[in-house]
Amino acid sequence: MKAHIDLNCDLGESFGRYVLGNDEGIMPYITSANIACGFHGGDAITMDKTLKLARDHTLRIGAHPSFPDQKGFGRIPMRIPAPILKADIRYQIAALSGMAQTYGLKLSYVKPHGALYNLAAKDEETARAVVDATFSINPGLAIMGLAGSHMEGFVLEKGMRFIREAFIDRRYTAEGRLLSRTVQGAVLTDIQAILTQIESLVKKQEVTSHVGTRVHVQADSLCIHGDTEGAVEIAKAVSEFLPTIGCTPKAS
Repeated sequence: MKAHIDLNCDLGESFGRYVLGNDEGIMPYITSANIACGFHGGDAITMDKTLKLARDHTLRIGAHPSFPDQKGFGRIPMRIPAPILKADIRYQIAALSGMAQTYGLKLSYVKPHGALYNLAAKDEETARAVVDATFSINPGLAIMGLAGSHMEGFVLEKGMRFIREAFIDRRYTAEGRLLSRTVQGAVLTDIQAILTQIESLVKKQEVTSHVGTRVHVQADSLCIHGDTEGAVEIAKAVSEFLPTIGCTPKAS
């Protein structure tokens, strides 16, 4: 049974006149903000606004880099040569880090987005590119990734900290991966189903897979997707529910 756990959310993903999610509405209920860096969502104005809001809500902040895929919202898998991918990741982290300094903020971690996140969880070359790029910017940064994925080993090899993440609004496969969004029911929107999954994660360190098997998931942080339908209501319900099962929302 965990006494406390981090609640993180992907934020700052609006772009130009395209508005995605309700960052300001979600922030009172979370403890960490994963801020988009412009490659899948976000732009200079959005990044600036999101950082200011994160400061005002005293949230821990992390960079949320992606493949260069605005049209596909970073969810299209890409095979990019490692040197180019590393440069892309460094560019995004550095941009957010520099802007954060204007508000007296420092990045605490890096969490890849979408297809980059999923590929890094299972592909060694991609995982090493994420880790090496982050290390080259700041060895003190932690990396947030899928709990149980092999990326943890690469992070620890560098002497860095790995934040094990679980998803409260996503179904899992029997192998402990995230069920593809192309499969019906892969995204959870029913609050009671989400709370049931949270209770299992916190109390038993496990989830029920899409085929009904139990999967061990030991997590330090729980993710709420800002673009999930009813995200603000979900975040509020989660923050109120955790104390009822003896777990305090707290950045890990």
